[in-house]
Amino acid sequence: MQENKAQKVIEEVKKAFIGKTECVEKLMTAILAGGHVLVEDVPGVGKTTLALAFAKAMSVAQNRVQFGRIQFTPDLLPSDITGLNYYNQKAGEFQFRPGPVFANIILADEINRTSPKTQAALLEVMEEGSVTVDGVTRPVPSPFLVIATQNPVGSAGTQ
Repeated sequence: MQENKAQKVIEEVKKAFIGKTECVEKLMTAILAGGHVLVEDVPGVGKTTLALAFAKAMSVAQNRVQFGRIQFTPDLLPSDITGLNYYNQKAGEFQFRPGPVFANIILADEINRTSPKTQAALLEVMEEGSVTVDGVTRPVPSPFLVIATQNPVGSAGTQ
């Protein structure tokens, strides 16, 4: 059954990402192994298209799977991806506002364009499967998968 779903996802991805079947199959292998995926290549070759096609195809293959996208920029802060506590004046208390990592499938686009501190926040969520904000630990949904893209080191704006 798992193999059937995987093959359906691959076929859907190949409709959007044409000509690189081996790349698509390797990405599915990593996903089935329970890992996260980093796609590195020069700008303009379809890294984001590949990741987005996989995320959307997997969302369709599995019911109630949430998709989130984070565009990494130099000014992105760790709390922008993990979430933060804010003061709600109406309630008179602090409340947690979850960040985009609280989805099942995350497209982390151009991760090496942001600061090492923000990269570390994402890596921690990937490793731990949870987010800790102000001493409170919250699990991310299951399944949890990050498909990240990055440009080669030395490209303009990379960290």
